[in-house]
Amino acid sequence: MTPHLPPADRILAAGLPHTHSDGRLLLATLLVIGLIVLAISKLKLHPFLALTVGSGLLAALAGAPFDQLMTSFSSGFGATVTSVGLLIGLGAMLGRLLADSGGANIIADTVLARSSTRLLPWAMALIAAVLGLPLFFEIGVVLLIPIVLLVARRGDVPVIRVGLPALAGLSVLHGLIPPHPGPLVAVDALKADLGVTLALGLLIAVPTLIIAGPLFARVAERWVGPLTPPRPTSTAPERTGPAPSFAAVLATILLPVALMLGKALADVAVDDPRAEAQRVLDFVGSPLIALLAAVLLAMVTLGRAAGFDRSRLAESVGASLGPIAGIVFIVGAGGGFKQTLVDVGVGDAVSHGAGRLHIPVLLLGWLIAVLIRLATGSATVATITAAGIVSPLAAGMSTTHSALLVLAVGAGSLFLSHVNDAGFWLVKEYFGMSVGQTLKSWSVMETVISVVAIALILPLSLVI
Repeated sequence: MTPHLPPADRILAAGLPHTHSDGRLLLATLLVIGLIVLAISKLKLHPFLALTVGSGLLAALAGAPFDQLMTSFSSGFGATVTSVGLLIGLGAMLGRLLADSGGANIIADTVLARSSTRLLPWAMALIAAVLGLPLFFEIGVVLLIPIVLLVARRGDVPVIRVGLPALAGLSVLHGLIPPHPGPLVAVDALKADLGVTLALGLLIAVPTLIIAGPLFARVAERWVGPLTPPRPTSTAPERTGPAPSFAAVLATILLPVALMLGKALADVAVDDPRAEAQRVLDFVGSPLIALLAAVLLAMVTLGRAAGFDRSRLAESVGASLGPIAGIVFIVGAGGGFKQTLVDVGVGDAVSHGAGRLHIPVLLLGWLIAVLIRLATGSATVATITAAGIVSPLAAGMSTTHSALLVLAVGAGSLFLSHVNDAGFWLVKEYFGMSVGQTLKSWSVMETVISVVAIALILPLSLVI
């Protein structure tokens, strides 16, 4: 992989010749993406296999030599797994320690004990946002839904009123905030600064969560009507032994965020690579070191505090890696497909088309992600693919605007979850809703998140 070469030379370096026209290349790309969508949604082919086959087919249609059909895919897969796979693994370890130690329940119990009935939706949004920092969306749902159902019963409030804010908190962070897989891959593909992306992502996430969570939940509960959800079931046995403190849990969760934000602030305030303080902050604020530090701290503040011995700690950390193998391979395959898109010149073709249509780059990234999300149902696939398509447009962008492009793509990837999204069925079953009720609540909420986020990103890009 030769990332410092201009697009034309990069295509030649990958062994892929120029196509005769942008139109032919874009048509081939649409065909391949359509086949990938069909393979995933209708034929139920695993996304890893669909993306791998699709990459080879795209290279063939672009005229690559037979012995180099998978060259770009292989380099993109390796680079993505190297840069993102380690972070996904560390995030999974932190999330598993948080769950196994009882730290997630401690956060929930502490916040809920200080909330009135009127403030319960806001409390659930806060809990989801805090727990969503280190947890994957699916893990967060499994942890939070039993708490949501219990809170709804105890507080005698409609389950949608407290459930949607919790789901919004998880979803907003999943789409916009590193170290979640989609934003991480987009940061890497668009060569954005992770600390700046994290800071701007939090700035966009807060008002987006308020609108799509507690405020929209009031509207959605009228659309959905009364629900009789299944009784909450515990995802783990009740803990009777020692448990970590609320302060220790919160500090552990926020440590990697604080370190990465510290690096971003130092880069802006000091802006001198030779300064010792900036060098130290650049090191400890790098995503790998920040998450590694959080995992090591969690082994003490969460694991040891919960009474785990060395064997139990090793078991908890080890058990976190198995479930993410599929995620890592899908993300890696998405990176390989992204690199194929870049190397055959799809990004340049899109750039030329956008120039003729005068579509702003941020809006273009959002629209592409929306289309792929609607087609595939996967926010991660949408983010990865859209980031690859618009990556040439990020060249020469300022640090803040490349970070905003990451957020625009992430926002588009959340648009209108429906029946081809596993998250749709997960929410439907946990809340005991019909397909229609799920569309009126969860699907519309995802759309609100996407639209509100891009509505905030576009004007922000005009002033920073």
